[in-house]
Amino acid sequence: MAMSAALSNEEVQAAWANLAEEVRTGVLLTLRNGRPFGSHVPYVFGEQWTRAYIHVSRLALHTDHLLRDPRVGLFVSEPDRPGKNPLALRRMNLQGEAALLNVGAPDYAEVKEQYLARFPQSAMMFGFADFALWELRLQDAHLVLAHIIHDSSSRNR
Repeated sequence: MAMSAALSNEEVQAAWANLAEEVRTGVLLTLRNGRPFGSHVPYVFGEQWTRAYIHVSRLALHTDHLLRDPRVGLFVSEPDRPGKNPLALRRMNLQGEAALLNVGAPDYAEVKEQYLARFPQSAMMFGFADFALWELRLQDAHLVLAHIIHDSSSRNR
């Protein structure tokens, strides 16, 4: 089903922002030996919604996968509840490429501040040498709002 004409771009953006605000973690999808591999990760979005940021350990399998193949997905879904139709859960499926965000990058301090505002318990991990910020450079998005689907991928425009 295509996106309903009743929703404006502003309403879609508001729904996207609400879901991202309500659900603080997502499933990071990396490739392991050519097959999908999912990991549960906290995330924050950049200002323009074309970037998401994760703070992960270099000791984790998903980081090794990112170093081998930067193609990535991030899946965010509202939690299921009794009485709710699981097929009608709001969710977004994002695809792009990941890149290590170097400490010297111009926006590193701002991203770190934003991340810590959302996840203050992560402050200690920024002092660990094995943790690093990664920038997910998002290229495609698939957003489901109940039974309304908005697909921004270049193939479906």
